Amino acid sequence: MEYEAPRFLDCGEAALSVEFGDSVDPAINARVLALDECLRAAMPAGLRETTPTYRALFLLYEPLEISRDALIAAIEGLLGPARIEARASQPAVRWTIPCCYDAEFAEDIGEAAGLLGRSAQSLAQLHAGADYRAYMYGFAPGWCYLGGLPDALAIPRRTSPRGLTPQGATLIGGALSLIAANPMPTGWYVIGRTPERMFALDRDPPFLIAPGDAVRFELIDAETFRTLDARALAGETVARRETLK
Repeated sequence: MEYEAPRFLDCGEAALSVEFGDSVDPAINARVLALDECLRAAMPAGLRETTPTYRALFLLYEPLEISRDALIAAIEGLLGPARIEARASQPAVRWTIPCCYDAEFAEDIGEAAGLLGRSAQSLAQLHAGADYRAYMYGFAPGWCYLGGLPDALAIPRRTSPRGLTPQGATLIGGALSLIAANPMPTGWYVIGRTPERMFALDRDPPFLIAPGDAVRFELIDAETFRTLDARALAGETVARRETLK
């Protein structure tokens, strides 16, 4: 549900969460990102950091430089129709991410397919045929969370975490998909892998995809994966970027 007016929740003495709703929704996320853009363009004195999530914008501030009330007043001054509400929610960029769903690179695809009552091949085709929205980065640097997973692929998360995910793993869990940037335990299911690097400190910006971008997956075979993986290791961006507006 989208809130008519944002809610301001304290997160300790030096942080504030500006919440626009209580669900994963493109319109809610668009308001979060619009406020983030406005604040970054004219950062109030004392505001140290902004972090967008699915439905809220987390703000870290210095209370000795700006009070909670002053920060909220500054935000409310940006929430008028001329500044944020008129901004379009449609993505400006679409990424096509190469992804291999072969069992060699998709450790859990057979298990996930069985739980969903379909074949591994149909799972891969359904996942790759959907349009996604990048909502946020979280859990670990470069872990990109995607909305738009087909309802037929919604799957409960594991009751206990699986072992380390490979770099570039493509996963599903709940009603979402994500791309992992580094090995970590997770309760999600690894159904594929991309040779693309989602997070690289030697790249500017280090995050490949921006929150709000559109994402598609492209089915590739194992041989193509290895070829693209070598190119990505050499520093090449192997995903394709398309400007939409």
